[in-house]
Amino acid sequence: MEYPPNELSERLTELEIKSSYADDLLEQLNMTIYRQQQQIDSLVQQVAHLRQQSQNAGQDGATRNLRDELPPHY
Repeated sequence: MEYPPNELSERLTELEIKSSYADDLLEQLNMTIYRQQQQIDSLVQQVAHLRQQSQNAGQDGATRNLRDELPPHY
């Protein structure tokens, strides 16, 4: 299939535009994944810290009962 030179040029320009949009979208998606991975890493650290606190509290021998911890206004 043979195209006239001006039609071929238009098709090439359209493909370049689409490629540019695809590159921009890919960069945005990469940044989104990067930010999400940072959040996941932070949450994993927080969970590990909370687990450690929970284990340390359990090793103290004193189990906490929320009924024993009355707010100051009682």
